[in-house]
Amino acid sequence: MKTKYIIFICILFSSILASAGSLGEELPLFSIVPFIGILLSIAVVPLLAPIFWHRNFGKISAFWAISFLLPFIIWTGFGEALHQFLHVILLEYIPFILLLLALFTISGGIRLKGYLAGTPKVNTLILLIGTALASWMGTTGAAMLLIRPILRANKTRKNKIHTIIFFIFLVANIGGSLTPLGDPPLFLGFLHGINFFWTTKALFVPMLVSSVILLIAYFLLDTYYYKRENHSVNEDQYKEPLSIDGKGNFILLAGVILAVLMSGFWKPDISDISIHGIHLTIPNIMRDISLVLLTLISWRFTDLNIRNQNGFTWFPILEVAKLFAGIFITIIPAIAILRAGQKGVMGAIINLVTDTAGNPVNTMYFWLTGLLSGFLDNAPTYLVFFNIAGSSAPENMEIADYLMYGIPDTLMAISLGAVFMGAMTYIGNAPNFMVKSIAEENDITMPSFFGYMLWSILILIPVFIIVSFTMI
Repeated sequence: MKTKYIIFICILFSSILASAGSLGEELPLFSIVPFIGILLSIAVVPLLAPIFWHRNFGKISAFWAISFLLPFIIWTGFGEALHQFLHVILLEYIPFILLLLALFTISGGIRLKGYLAGTPKVNTLILLIGTALASWMGTTGAAMLLIRPILRANKTRKNKIHTIIFFIFLVANIGGSLTPLGDPPLFLGFLHGINFFWTTKALFVPMLVSSVILLIAYFLLDTYYYKRENHSVNEDQYKEPLSIDGKGNFILLAGVILAVLMSGFWKPDISDISIHGIHLTIPNIMRDISLVLLTLISWRFTDLNIRNQNGFTWFPILEVAKLFAGIFITIIPAIAILRAGQKGVMGAIINLVTDTAGNPVNTMYFWLTGLLSGFLDNAPTYLVFFNIAGSSAPENMEIADYLMYGIPDTLMAISLGAVFMGAMTYIGNAPNFMVKSIAEENDITMPSFFGYMLWSILILIPVFIIVSFTMI
């Protein structure tokens, strides 16, 4: 039965695809069915069959990846399919997961000791600190550093789901707006010529306003819940001073930052390494090797008791690795179609970002980049709209210079959309899923995929409307 199904899919897929023209121009909407399938699986299966999902999410991810790859091989031929597969794995997925692995492992070796009471003031302060740190140690690093302390602080609280949701909003997403280190889309912009501190200057006010609104909203909501709960706290616990175990991991975090910066600034006169037409630069290879070494050093030399006390397990990163492998593979046709612009089947979407005179419509850049980033990987989505906006650059002008100095508001809109709206779904940004997984490991029943979206729509969309109409 399985064989018949696979053959049917392959025949159907290959019969409707053309054999001429560029990839994005010829791909039909049908080609994104596996991508929609994995998104729906993530959204629905944990809700309907949680035990089955917990045991088989890796197999489900692999199923949808194969459902795309087999027909794709038949249509394009093995060589082209292998090229596209290696491109997404070598240039996108492996650097993506290695950075997450390094930040997850290193931050998991840092433990904040001492008593923290899960009061509205303390919780809001933790969210504020995490938001401030995210731009400098990455949203993943900041989220993994602070998620366990805030969970411990609220261990006796009855209502704490809202705290985790706002944590995802602020620490895992919006807080990473100010530097290329904060979020992968901004790092891609940095690699394509955007000045390191351009985002700091351009995005500071929108980030500040959005963060303040959300922090105030959280404080009021948490205060409401806190007053409805009964609290019996041993006052002696407050006498336990705050301290940090695993301080050496802060040095390793600095090493991660330096490795990322090195890959952007170092331009050695050394030829790239080519694998089936995929060019791997020496700085990027050295960055990835450095991330692996830093991960191993943290694991080898950090006291295991620190990780045990943190409740550290490998499950969150394994879940992200397996699910995002499927997402990165099945997303190939969606990104290719978008890159085809007006020549692709989603050309109507591209037309929305320019007016009749050919000038950019910044509010549409913000919303389209953002909404697509909520469901697609925000890094390639950012790059698509980056190139669309830059296509109007004069011949003698670099795209990055044109965007920064010619149409800076457009670049700001693209950047804000990619970073901010990664908070709209669990899959919009990898730390979202990791935070959810860690919370569930601590016996917190997190909302379903659509349940989380209800929170994000009700809370974030009004904030984004304010940003859209006042600052873009």
